[in-house]
Amino acid sequence: MNFAAVAALALLLVRPSMLVVATPFLGAVNAPVQARVGVTLILAVILAPFVAVPANLPFTGLAIVILREAAIGLAIALAIQVLIAGADFAGQFIGFQIGLSLGALIDPQSGVRNNVLALLYANLATVICFSIDAHHALLRALADSYRALPVGFGGLDPSLGANVGRLLGLVFVIGVRIAAPIIAVLLLVEIAIGLLSRVAPSLNVITAGASARAIVGLLVMAAALTTLPGLVDRYLPTVLHAAADMAGAFR
Repeated sequence: MNFAAVAALALLLVRPSMLVVATPFLGAVNAPVQARVGVTLILAVILAPFVAVPANLPFTGLAIVILREAAIGLAIALAIQVLIAGADFAGQFIGFQIGLSLGALIDPQSGVRNNVLALLYANLATVICFSIDAHHALLRALADSYRALPVGFGGLDPSLGANVGRLLGLVFVIGVRIAAPIIAVLLLVEIAIGLLSRVAPSLNVITAGASARAIVGLLVMAAALTTLPGLVDRYLPTVLHAAADMAGAFR
C-alpha cells in the first residue's frame, strides 16, 4: 500500500470532516455516522482536483499537520456556530425575562435540555441559514481556505487569542441585538407594574405582573421574529470574516 497516497487522502478528509461535525446543517453530532462520513467523502472528492497535498510529509510530522487541518476546519465552522449560539443566547435571555426559562425540551442539535425559546430561536436561525445560502458561503470559505492556507506545516500567530475573543464577543452582540426589542418593551412593562403597585397597593402585583410579562413579551416576540432573517443575513459576513481571521492564525 502506498503510504503517501493514504496520507494524502487522510489529510484531505480532515478539514471537511471538522466542518461537517461542527456545523448543524452539514451533519452535527446527532446525524447518522454514515451521513457524516458520506458528506465528508463527497466534499473531499470534489476538492481533490483543486487541493495540493504535499507528497513527502515525514511520518513524525503528520500528526502536527492533521492538528493544523482540524483547527482550520473548526475555525471555519465556528462562523455558523456563532450565529446559532447568538440566537440561542437571545432565546435564553428572552425566556428568562418573560418567565419561561423553566420550560425545557431536548435540543436536537446538541442533545441536551434547553430553554424552549432558546430552542426556537436556534432552530429558526438554522433554517434561516439555509434560506440565505449560508451553507454555500461556508463551502466557498472551505475551498478558499485551501488557497490561503495550503495543507502542510504552519505556525501559530499571536493574534489567535484576540480572534477567539472577537468570535465569542459576537455571540453576545448578536444575542443582544436579537433580544433588544423584547427587552426594551419588557423594561417598560416593569416600570408600569412598579407605578401600578404604588397607585394600587392592594393589587397582587406578583400575579398580575407575571401574566403581563408573558402576554406582552410573547406578542412583542412574535412581531420581532420578522426581523430575525435580516439580522442573521446582516451578521453572516461578519462572522465569516472573524472565522477567517481565526483560521489565518494557523499560517
